[in-house]
Amino acid sequence: MEEDEFFGEEMFQHYCAEFIKHSQKIGDGWEWRTSKDCSDGYMCKTQFQIKNGTAVSHRGTSARVQTCLPMEEALEPPLDDFEVTETTTATEVIKYEYHVLYSCSYQVPVLYFRASFLDGSPLALKDIWEGVHECYKTRLLHGPWDTITQQEHPILGQPFFVLHPCKTNEFMTPVLKNFQKINRNVNYITSWLSMVGPAVGLNLPLSYARAAFQDEGNVDRQDSSVEPKNLEEL
Repeated sequence: MEEDEFFGEEMFQHYCAEFIKHSQKIGDGWEWRTSKDCSDGYMCKTQFQIKNGTAVSHRGTSARVQTCLPMEEALEPPLDDFEVTETTTATEVIKYEYHVLYSCSYQVPVLYFRASFLDGSPLALKDIWEGVHECYKTRLLHGPWDTITQQEHPILGQPFFVLHPCKTNEFMTPVLKNFQKINRNVNYITSWLSMVGPAVGLNLPLSYARAAFQDEGNVDRQDSSVEPKNLEEL
């Protein structure tokens, strides 16, 4: 994607389709959902996290985050399978829901999320912040973290935290320019999520970035639209 290229909803759906395709290959749990009442859709994932830092996707795959690495290298592919045992109490397991929607006003993707214990009690924003790895906190205090608010999910009508999109273009523009300088394509969703995800406990396996480079040159920008039905079929 070129730095000055218009990022419309069709482009958003195209990159989501590519992202979900790779997610299915590695069992990372991302999927596309549409509303029964309208044609709008969003990309989503449910993840369970143990307080010791082990993240477990809804498909039972885990990954441990123990190192302080650049955003796109925060996670290597899952180390092994992990199942929550019966001895794990409801207050030790946190359920995270991540939804990626398109903002027509800002023309960028938006990350909605919420977290709760298994007994249904929700986590406050300060509780989520306590779970962020120390190596990210210094950067996030002056970055995307200061734009997190709580508002109604535009499709579900339920309260979610949201990373406000007002600063997305500000921190994504240098990223796109750097890829443009070295004449390489980039999946906008992959780069964006690798930057904002760690703020709320979401880390991407490095294989997403590798997949984006492998697909380089296969995308025709003149015909990059992806119909919602194609996303639903994934």
